[in-house]
Amino acid sequence: MTGFILRRLAQTVVVIALLSFFCYFLMTLMPGDPIDEMIAANPNMTAEDAQRLRELHGLDQPVHKRYWNWVTMIAGGDLGYSRTYRVPVSEILGRSLLNTSLLAGAALVLSLLVAIPLGVWAALRKGSRVDYFVNLFAFAGISVPSFWIAIVLILLFAVYIPIFPAGGTTSIDFGMTPGEALVDRARHLVLPVLSLSFLSIGTFVRYTRAAMIDAMSNDYIRTARAKGLSWDRVLIVHGFRNALIPLITIVTLSFSTLFSGAIITETVFAYDGVGRLVFLSIQRNDFNVAMVAFMISVSWVLLMNFAADLLYGLADPRITYS
Repeated sequence: MTGFILRRLAQTVVVIALLSFFCYFLMTLMPGDPIDEMIAANPNMTAEDAQRLRELHGLDQPVHKRYWNWVTMIAGGDLGYSRTYRVPVSEILGRSLLNTSLLAGAALVLSLLVAIPLGVWAALRKGSRVDYFVNLFAFAGISVPSFWIAIVLILLFAVYIPIFPAGGTTSIDFGMTPGEALVDRARHLVLPVLSLSFLSIGTFVRYTRAAMIDAMSNDYIRTARAKGLSWDRVLIVHGFRNALIPLITIVTLSFSTLFSGAIITETVFAYDGVGRLVFLSIQRNDFNVAMVAFMISVSWVLLMNFAADLLYGLADPRITYS
């Protein structure tokens, strides 16, 4: 077990290093740099001033030297300085990480609470009207674009029936009590969570249904029933537990996808999260913010893959890590 963990951690570090270099290289291929934006904002800046600023920020060096300087800075705990927001990257990234984690976590919990019962229900009634209805709902969730769902939710519940805010993270605090602030934050989360979870629900329903149908058709289910075990025990212990292996894979990967891929939802709802921060940073050539946020997203995806490998052993004792 210890050897497996060490090997996976070493592989994770190598993958992160390779991806970080490719991402850094691709960002250098973008037209312009932060100094060009400074020139556009200040017509009085001379060419000598621009060259001096490029030397100061290391933008005149080759890509590999700039990448090594950036890696050395990150390894030392310095995340750099945001040229757009004029503050250290850690100040703006911490808040965005918390907001995105809250959004992705709430969307994942809602997706599982809805999708797993629906998938099990459809699997136990394979070929019935219930099964066809659940499949139709799942295919609709998989097929509909997330931005379209977000726009429809805004029109329905923020324009025509103004129940929830159309966007933002919180309201402007004019002396709200902690309880009122908590309720206000929850109201701003409702529509983004519904939009982000709609696609995941369809995916989870399909995987749960397929895994349960496969598990319930095995010989050990008939043996358990023949031994006189209760239906609930057969369903949960023998059926659902054996269906967990594919579910663990898709759930862990989906959470990392929700975390790193919420850029569309956060942009439509103007939600102050990592996805929207990366989008704006790339637009404004704010490399430090974009690269650190990208590295956190990549690391999260790899850690979720690692967590899935460990959870396999808990779901199925036959799996070993030797």
